[in-house]
Amino acid sequence: QVHLEETGGGSVQAGGSLRLSCPASGVTDIPNCMAWFRQGPENEREGVASISSNGEISYADSVKGRFTISQDTAKNTLYLQMNSLKPEDSAMYYCASGPRASCVFFKAHTEAHARYRGEEFETWGQGTQVTVSL
Repeated sequence: QVHLEETGGGSVQAGGSLRLSCPASGVTDIPNCMAWFRQGPENEREGVASISSNGEISYADSVKGRFTISQDTAKNTLYLQMNSLKPEDSAMYYCASGPRASCVFFKAHTEAHARYRGEEFETWGQGTQVTVSL
């Protein structure tokens, strides 16, 4: 059974950068679909970025050009490089994994410019807090 644990959160000033990591343990191969989600104190959970095992990537409109999702298949680890951070990026960030269809749903929502809560994802980490101040 896959276990996910996020690290790398913290507090930064606007314009700064952070890199989140999420190793997937309990599996021999990286899951077919992995993604980052976030949830602020007054917001619904929303998808940030997804990546399939064959490397197909999707981003939410709000992070395009600033965030980069990647994975190291040798280490079974997911990453999220976050640059040019804004106060509105402050949230708890979650790593999630699921079957390949999860990425299809994620991509469909981003192409429709719609918020995606990640109902098709099966495994979630505990989250890591990101706080961006002015």
